[in-house]
Amino acid sequence: MSLTASLASPPACTVREVRILLVVNAFASSVTARNTVVVHRALSQSGPAGSNTVEVVETNRRGHATRFAQDAARRGVDVVIGYGGDGTLNEVATGVAGTDTALGVLPGGSTNVFARTLGMPNDPVAAVQLLAAGIAARDIEPIGLGKVNGRYFCFHTGVGYDAAVVKEVERRASMKRWLGHPLFIYAAARTWAVNYDRKQPHFTVACGAAAPVDDGFFTIVLNTNPYTYLGNRPLDLSPAATFDRGLVAITFRTMKVGAILGGLGGALRGGGVKASKTLDLQTDLRSLTISHETPFPYQLDGDYLGETKRLEFTHVPDAVRLVRPQLTP
Repeated sequence: MSLTASLASPPACTVREVRILLVVNAFASSVTARNTVVVHRALSQSGPAGSNTVEVVETNRRGHATRFAQDAARRGVDVVIGYGGDGTLNEVATGVAGTDTALGVLPGGSTNVFARTLGMPNDPVAAVQLLAAGIAARDIEPIGLGKVNGRYFCFHTGVGYDAAVVKEVERRASMKRWLGHPLFIYAAARTWAVNYDRKQPHFTVACGAAAPVDDGFFTIVLNTNPYTYLGNRPLDLSPAATFDRGLVAITFRTMKVGAILGGLGGALRGGGVKASKTLDLQTDLRSLTISHETPFPYQLDGDYLGETKRLEFTHVPDAVRLVRPQLTP
């Protein structure tokens, strides 16, 4: 039996080191040369015999992390860790999905939604201690992921206005490292005011037996909750979005400020949004389709992917084996 297959429950006599690939996005806002050295040391020293083999690679373009992760899985590497923002993590998860290689998570971006969903601190130096402890304890759990047009996503896909905001942020990518959340607020206001049609619906959302929503302005499809964080405050859209359940689709049917803020009121207070005349909420979805004759924008785990006329979503149970951080001693 390979070490990868035995990570979840190794025999008592097992003292073999763990083979780890650390995929680093050096351009991510919280990644520095110094904390990368600290991270490498912590992972190297977390093995059962006091050491692991840790290989470090750096990404330099979109899709690079996926290729690194796929190659590592083919080579039988035990754990591949995404150290960067949520986009880097998404690429690593895509690369190891469906294999025996486990996924590790380290926050290195500005928001780090998925890592914080797992209960990790936003500081990579603090977070690596929890991840290293999870590797040492062999705490590995299969989790479900979403999939859209053949690509996996860890926590959400945004369609319509949400994606247009991400596009605006990416136009100013050089400022993201320093401005963080204020840049997102600026982008959201500018997109609403001048860069998005607020009069004509942008797509139709079809969720199984439910009546189609043919007046969608923007939709968020969740695999986990919260949707994102505003500083330290989670934007809690639906507690029904968990690793072991189907997807959740939240569709806003208007771009009126009052309706949007009213719909998000529950998210800001905690407890999630509520269905209404201007907001459609569907939970436990195994599949859904979003389509329109005119292309509409979409983003996946915070990465803008352009425009399309059709998105086909599925929920994939046990898609990836996740290293659970050890949150308590």
